[in-house]
Amino acid sequence: MSSNRFPLREEERNVEVTWEDQQQINQFSKLNSRVEHLEDEYKKQKEEKEYLDDLAMELELADEDEPVFYKIGDAFVQLSLEKAQERLEHDKGSIDEHVDKLDSQIASIQSEMDDLKKKLYGKFGKAINLEKN
Repeated sequence: MSSNRFPLREEERNVEVTWEDQQQINQFSKLNSRVEHLEDEYKKQKEEKEYLDDLAMELELADEDEPVFYKIGDAFVQLSLEKAQERLEHDKGSIDEHVDKLDSQIASIQSEMDDLKKKLYGKFGKAINLEKN
């Protein structure tokens, strides 16, 4: 099997890694881990929002006189249709706020990571890989 790897130029092999460089690399790694965690949480919250949207459509078809089982935490409680719809709107609002907060945090961290990438690639060139695999 042939390899598409090219040998590094001499100046790329002999770049000295200073303590400050190592701190920047460590910071980038921490930020990368944090962003992955936040992206996972973001995905979970979006899925939960979809479930709540589906539930809203189901509640529109429900009989107003019969109680509705609504999940709160790990338990189901019986609520009137009106109370269940109020609770649903509250939960959807909470998730929307949380998703917006996560989106903002991810953007902020991505910006910081981009700054670190510029600095590190500027010094190390192809001798360092900061891209996700």
